[in-house]
Amino acid sequence: MFEKRFAGRGAVVTGGASGIGRAVVERLAREGARVAIFDRDRKALDTAAKELGDLGVETRAVDVADEDSVGSALDAFVAEHGRLDAVVHCAAVVGPTSTVITDVKVEELDEVYRVNLRGSFVVAKQALVRMKPANRGRILLFASIAGKEGNAGMCCYSSTKAGVIGLVKSVGKEFAETGITVNAIAPAVIRTPMVEATDPAQVKYMTDKIPAKRTGTLEEAAALACWIVSDEASFCTGFTFDLSGGRAVY
Repeated sequence: MFEKRFAGRGAVVTGGASGIGRAVVERLAREGARVAIFDRDRKALDTAAKELGDLGVETRAVDVADEDSVGSALDAFVAEHGRLDAVVHCAAVVGPTSTVITDVKVEELDEVYRVNLRGSFVVAKQALVRMKPANRGRILLFASIAGKEGNAGMCCYSSTKAGVIGLVKSVGKEFAETGITVNAIAPAVIRTPMVEATDPAQVKYMTDKIPAKRTGTLEEAAALACWIVSDEASFCTGFTFDLSGGRAVY
């Protein structure tokens, strides 16, 4: 069913123990990649290791906002496999939902920023350090439609995901003359455990804005992600791809 377009390649997926990350892990592995999941949820990692054992997927407990944690985990991956071809950064938290800014605590913003934006910066930076010597690689960060348009009641999530889009624009240009690309995907509502844990009223608000009148699937997210980190997308960098059922077309 799957082409082996990633045969012999080494790929890391953060937040890969569940949701979109898990779907990306499975597709990369089935297409021949040697994949490691970086996630801070040890229970979810154990479950993923057990369920994906036949695909040879590795798991590592990593804090994406901690440079030492990310750097040492990437070094261990490269030492074992000899190369790092793709990093897909899916790790994220939602933070407060259905909550106006005047009711949001600064500490809540700090936690969302730490994972969503600081984590994106750390993962991209540490991946680039290890890709530069070979002058090849693919980095894909997950932004959100909320980062493009803003979702009322989700100011922490929206602002940090907007930061991810800005990060990709900047870093993509910095490395545009190399063999390394840096891109993002901005999904609308994709049915994941993170979405299931969100206030239903907030989910309805977001889904009602989608012209396609449905949520996206994990398979659709994984298909786009895997194309972006493939050789076929070599002329795409600094860009945020739409995955929103027509909600954002820019």
